[in-house]
Parts: sequence; structure tokens; C-alpha cells
Amino acid sequence: MCGIAGILNDSQSGDSLLANAKRMADTLVHRGPDDSGVWMERDQGLALAHRRLSILDLSQQGHQPMASACDRYRIVFNGEIYNHATLRNELEHAGVTGWHGHSDTEVMLAAITTWGIPAALERFSGMFAFALWDRETRSLTLARDRVGEKPLYYGYNGKLFLFGSELKALRAHPDFKPEINRHSLALMQRLAYIPAPYSIYQGIHKLPPGTLLTIQPGHRVECRPDPYWSARKVAEQGQHTLFKGTEEEALDKLEHLLSNTISQQMIADVPLGAFLSGGVWTHPSRLP
Repeated sequence: MCGIAGILNDSQSGDSLLANAKRMADTLVHRGPDDSGVWMERDQGLALAHRRLSILDLSQQGHQPMASACDRYRIVFNGEIYNHATLRNELEHAGVTGWHGHSDTEVMLAAITTWGIPAALERFSGMFAFALWDRETRSLTLARDRVGEKPLYYGYNGKLFLFGSELKALRAHPDFKPEINRHSLALMQRLAYIPAPYSIYQGIHKLPPGTLLTIQPGHRVECRPDPYWSARKVAEQGQHTLFKGTEEEALDKLEHLLSNTISQQMIADVPLGAFLSGGVWTHPSRLP
């Protein structure tokens, strides 16, 4: 668990821009107590901020915001890409060299540089929310994992575009003006929660799972996330490709898929543990 936050279209001085981004990220210290960083593109009023919980590559080679090898992209990333080792091998076969560390963040940047954002998203297997600044097209892209394990809020507050892993990060900006969204309040009373894409604040949205959003500075347009994955489509396609083997073969296939998924999620440079449904902690070596 990490925390990301950022600002776009801010006309304040560079020092104020960095200070505001840091203030926003510092509200997320509980999500990332190990490290922090900020980076800005002053002429665009852009600042990216990150709070890190170190899981992969504990060195400074895993520090964020991180730049791509070509210096075109900057990223702040919350989550984990489980198949990053497989993707690294694919990228190396495609000619990518000169790795600085072994973090999944570096692999993400190399994948985006090599294949583009949509194609890279199709290859990512994991839980994530990230903000990516493209210095060539002068555009900011926000993206969230397929089922929405990692949160990401965004929206305009006046001319400012703000985003963060939690609403408290947006509230930390000194120019943020919180206005209650009465429609969201009604949803809260009816459902006991506020579903995506709404939030409790007017003009601030929760990025829906499996979508990406790209905006450019100075182009105040209606923010409409684009889906890159659909659970409905996957389910419909599955109906046409049902498993046709025996029950024993189906069980073997399911066990293989589960084992492969769990093994990918156990890759870390820190000790691992698991919380069972009753809240009992155990070391993975003791799991059946």
C-alpha cells in the first residue's frame, strides 16, 4: 500500500507548488511510511507526489516519482504488478536494456515506453492506481486496476485539477473548497456507501475500476474515463469458451491457476504474511 497525489494547472510559484504537493502526500503517510518524493513540471503547473511502502527493490532505485529511461514519462504508482518479472523478460527480448533496479515501477515505465499505455495496461496483472505524465504530449493519464483494488480520486476544484489516493489528500490543498454533493449524500443514505464514480464532494470523482483518464493542462473539458477492461465482456466471452474437460481436469486447472496467482503475489524483498478471514495472521510457510 502506497499513496499518490498530484496537482495540475497550479499557477503558484515552484516552491509553493512543491510544498502543496508534499502537504497532500503527507496526509497519506499511513499508506507509505518508508519514503516520500515530489517532482514538478513548473511551466505546466504540475506536481506529482508519492508516499512509499517499500515491498520491491528497497533501494533508492525504487524511489518515486520515477522517470522512464528515455526521460519522456514520470510516474507515481500505488500497488503491485504481479507479473513484472515476466514482463521484464518480454521487454528484454524486445531489446530493452540498462535496468537500474528491479522494481515493478521501472518495468511499468519500460512497458509503457515500448508498447504504449493501452497495450501495457492489457499486459499488467496486479492491483494499481497510477498517474503518468507524458512530457512529449503534455498530458496526464490516471489509471486504475481492473477490479478497483487501489483507490484514486480526481477532479477540478476551480481551475485546479487535483488527484489522490484518498480524499484527505485533496482536502490538504490550501485552495480546495469542499462542497457536499447532495446526490452523493442521498446515495450514502440509500446504499450505506457512495459508489464510483461519485464522491462526497461536488466535482470530485472516484476513478472507476478498469478505466483510464487522460487530460491536458489548460483544456478544461468534461472528464470522461475510458474503459480498457470490462468484467461483463470477460464473462460473456467465457460463456463461449467453457471448459470442456472432465471434473478432475477442471480441478487440476483451477489448482494450477490459483497456485500461479498466489506465487506471483508472494514476490517481495520484505517478510511476507497472510491474514486469514478470521483475522488470524500466519507465515506463508505454515499455509496448507
